[in-house]
Amino acid sequence: MTKEELIGKMAADAKITKVQSKAALESVIDAVKKTLKKGGRISLVGFGTFSISKRKARIGRNPQTGKEIKIAAKKVAKFKAGKTLAEHVK
Repeated sequence: MTKEELIGKMAADAKITKVQSKAALESVIDAVKKTLKKGGRISLVGFGTFSISKRKARIGRNPQTGKEIKIAAKKVAKFKAGKTLAEHVK
């Protein structure tokens, strides 16, 4: 499902316009981004949890040359599905 398809589905289910639906979705996405940027986490009971995970610096290999390269440490976004969602997609 694309973002546009999701906006259409949300609009139809909530009986609102696509413009209102798009604004609501953009608001949710923006809230998730801002919270994760601050190092926070978002828990949606039954759906899942968005959080930040830290990856340590490590040594990797260039697959074309086999030469070792340094991979810098970084923060990555992580999502863990909640129990209800996990059971629903079994």
